[in-house]
Amino acid sequence: MGDYFDGYAIFAALAVIGGALVGGGLAANRLLRPALPTAEKLTTYECGVDPVGDHWAQSYVRYYVFAYLYVVFAVDAVFLFPWATVFSAPGFGGTTLAEMFVFLGFLAVGLLYAGRKGVLSWV
Repeated sequence: MGDYFDGYAIFAALAVIGGALVGGGLAANRLLRPALPTAEKLTTYECGVDPVGDHWAQSYVRYYVFAYLYVVFAVDAVFLFPWATVFSAPGFGGTTLAEMFVFLGFLAVGLLYAGRKGVLSWV
């Protein structure tokens, strides 16, 4: 049973070391940076252009939908790699193939729905 938990101990040690490195870097940044805020430094700055007009700007919901669709298809790609390895295992071919077609069917229905609603037109 001791060998079973050795992997967890290594993972916990690496997590603690990683957290200490991140925390140490943030603490060093706080200690070493100059803290001289001026009115000019505290103004909004975006893409090298001074802000003009009101601070409120609307953005289209469509851009968030594009981001959401990207995430959906990225998850699809992540799901395809383990599927390909299980598909080659003996005894799992038919079941795995059916699961993948169900998954791709859900994605196709979602994409068709988004297309019919006019969400995919970039304007």
